[in-house]
Amino acid sequence: MTSKLILTGFMATGKTAVGHLIAGRLGWRFIDTDVEIVACAGKPIAAIFADHGEPYFRALERATVAAVAADARRCPQCGGPLPAVISTGGGVLVDENNCAMLKQAGVVICLSARPEIIAARVGRSPARRPKLVEGGKPLEQRITELMAERAAAYARADVAIDTSDLAPDQVADRVIDAFVAQERTRCRPSA
Repeated sequence: MTSKLILTGFMATGKTAVGHLIAGRLGWRFIDTDVEIVACAGKPIAAIFADHGEPYFRALERATVAAVAADARRCPQCGGPLPAVISTGGGVLVDENNCAMLKQAGVVICLSARPEIIAARVGRSPARRPKLVEGGKPLEQRITELMAERAAAYARADVAIDTSDLAPDQVADRVIDAFVAQERTRCRPSA
């Protein structure tokens, strides 16, 4: 069994909230790549974008993904891989190297939601989202544009789950079921 369940997808689809739920249920570590980047940079993501630009942020993101994907720590009791639930930033799969590293490290599950749902969720959040203010367009229009730009990247995930009409507990159930099903497929001996 792989040791990493990786949640990716557009912002406000539930990656962090669901990731915490799943990690708690499974007794696994929870790692949020955005939190790791903020800790490394010593400033919020919006400030990283403002002070250094998106290319600098993406370089930090690549280094963080590489470190998380390559983490080969072992369980002190059983010696097996130390499992983790990993939540990534919304644009992480756009970089093909990030995608390849994550897919090699575990099962990649993309959470999605309809643009109007994402707009409502983002509107309730105090976090600044640098990618949403680019171009000065209405929020839902910008979300739709970004989702279209990233559609091919999100399609690289092993599984996609729409969170639009689901409570976090329901999403967690579906993610765990999908993870287990993918693990069975990965571990099936060849004929």
